[in-house]
Amino acid sequence: MDELKICYLYPDVLNLFSDSGNVTCMLKRLEWRGMKADVTEVPVGAKLNVNDYDLFFIGGGQDFENGVQISDFFGEKSKEIKKAVEDEKVFLAVCTGYQLLGNYYKATDGTQYDLSGAVNFHTIGTKDRFIGNYCFESEELSGLKIVGFENHAGKTYLSDGVKPLGKVLTGNGNNGEDMTEGARYKNVFASYAHGALLPKNPVLADKILATALERKYNKKFDLSPLDDTFELNANKYMVDRLLG
Repeated sequence: MDELKICYLYPDVLNLFSDSGNVTCMLKRLEWRGMKADVTEVPVGAKLNVNDYDLFFIGGGQDFENGVQISDFFGEKSKEIKKAVEDEKVFLAVCTGYQLLGNYYKATDGTQYDLSGAVNFHTIGTKDRFIGNYCFESEELSGLKIVGFENHAGKTYLSDGVKPLGKVLTGNGNNGEDMTEGARYKNVFASYAHGALLPKNPVLADKILATALERKYNKKFDLSPLDDTFELNANKYMVDRLLG
C-alpha cells in the first residue's frame, strides 16, 4: 500500500485561521484513495529527524513583532529543514511557516532575525497589514485560480532561483507591489493563504500529494479522481465573487 509520512511542525504555536485543516485535507484525500497516511506532530521542544518524513507542513502564527521568535527553530531544526529542502522533500508552508524558510525577517524596529535560509527570499515587516480574501493564478497548474485569506504585516521578496507560487489577480500576495504570491523552489510550496488553503483548492492539494508520492517512490503518480463537486463549486463561487 502506498503511504506518506507527514510531519506537522509546531502545531502548538503555528495554527492560525484553520491552517491545521491542510493536514486533515491531505490525510483524507490519501485515505479516500486507499492510501495510508501517517501524521506526526512535532511541537516546540521535540526532536525533528527529517529523514523520517516525506511531506512537511508548517502553518501560520503571530507576527515576529508580536512574539513569534521560536528559539527552538534557530539551530538544529533550521539546519534539518534546510537539508530536507535541498533533498527535495516536499513542504507546504503558510504565512509564518513560509517566512521561516527564508533568509531573514527584518522587523519594523530594524531588528533582523536570520532564519533557515532554506529558500532564497527575505521578508520586511511593515506597520500596515494585508488582510482579506484574495485570488491568485498558478501558471504551473495551467492557469488554475487559487483562493485564500491573507493576514500578514510582512512583505516578502523573492530572490534568484525562486519562482512565485502564482500571480496575484486580486489582493496583495507577497508584498502588494510585484503581483507575486508565495514561493516555489524544488519541492517547496509556500503561500500566505490561510483558510485553510488546500480544502479550498483541491487541485493544488493533489499536486502537492502527487509530488510527495513521486519523490518517495520514484515513479509517476496519476491520482484517481475524487468527487470534488462541492469543493470546486465553493472555489468558483469565491473566484467569481473576488474577480466579478
